[in-house]
Amino acid sequence: MTDTAPAPSRRRENTRTRLMDAAAEMFAEVGIDAASVEAVCERAGFTRGAFYSNFASKEELFLALCARSAETTIAAVRERVTSIEDRGLDVTGEVLHLVQEVLEIAGDDRLDILLGAEIRVQALRNPEFAAAYLSSNAALAESVTQLVSDIARARGLSLRVPASVATEVLLSAWVATAETAIMTRQTAAESRAHLGERLEQLVRLIVE
Repeated sequence: MTDTAPAPSRRRENTRTRLMDAAAEMFAEVGIDAASVEAVCERAGFTRGAFYSNFASKEELFLALCARSAETTIAAVRERVTSIEDRGLDVTGEVLHLVQEVLEIAGDDRLDILLGAEIRVQALRNPEFAAAYLSSNAALAESVTQLVSDIARARGLSLRVPASVATEVLLSAWVATAETAIMTRQTAAESRAHLGERLEQLVRLIVE
């Protein structure tokens, strides 16, 4: 008879994923300080024992979420870049569209935006969180910088600032626009429109 029960490693991974998903929602909604281990466990449907068999503390879980969030975003950026490259777009006027495609990868996900804001706040307060945030942010910036450089080279464009600086400006604008959209209760369509307007202004400043 074939054993169809999940292997221990698979069960453990499923447990970790459910705990992290529940924690991401809790941290985004109320912040890490107000989210208790008990509340995370209740939302995930596990006991405290299950939690502590996977994470030593709430802080360790938070760091795991930081890493997962960065990995997910970077993977999405790389997938979008590959899609763009496969399409072989070669019109200079589409630079703005290409950049906006990449920066919109999580723009409609309210919880992701809230979690990102919580990560940044905690990074300002906690050196350990700061190190994790800066590392993941650097990896994301590297991916987007590569995209900006590739677009400029492929289109024969000249940038007024280094690609890394252009990336910093574009990412900062994306974060600010996404967070403002939540504060002002904008719809996803309104948020995209405002992001497009802001990016158009910045791209015109960055590109010769």
